[in-house]
Amino acid sequence: MSAAAPFVTMARNNAWANEVLHGAVAGMDEARFTAPRPGFFPSLAATLNHILLVDRFYLAALEGQGVPYADIDAPDITEPGALYAAQRACDTRLIAFCEGLSEGALSETRDTRRVDGPVPERVDALLLHLFQHQVHHRGQAHVQVQDAGLSPPQLDDFHLEYGRVASARAWLDG
Repeated sequence: MSAAAPFVTMARNNAWANEVLHGAVAGMDEARFTAPRPGFFPSLAATLNHILLVDRFYLAALEGQGVPYADIDAPDITEPGALYAAQRACDTRLIAFCEGLSEGALSETRDTRRVDGPVPERVDALLLHLFQHQVHHRGQAHVQVQDAGLSPPQLDDFHLEYGRVASARAWLDG
């Protein structure tokens, strides 16, 4: 197994989990999607838009085009299908980035553009942080889905043979 292989798998897991989560809210109308919900962000729409914003920030850095966080095109997408389409585009970019990684690229640095200037970060650390960020906020969205009266989807049946769902297998196989 190459050093980059786990990152490819995590990028695919990330895309699958986003697909499942967005699928759970796909039938919501805009009013319900933007309605106040408990959590760090005030609605499902706000939580999922934040995930997309941060993906755009870190993808820009990973692709060598670090952009200040404040300059990232901040999404405010209030229609679930449109938000998923934008998220899916980021997920596709992230998978392609990880598939293109060489072993040496993981220890290279990329600049993240912070308020007080550029901060060089290792590629492997940026990726791990990005995946953790996604998991963190999808967990918050999970609670918001339940608060909206929907069944929160199972988001962790990806890596192990035991319990793996068919849709995860498709993402694993690429």
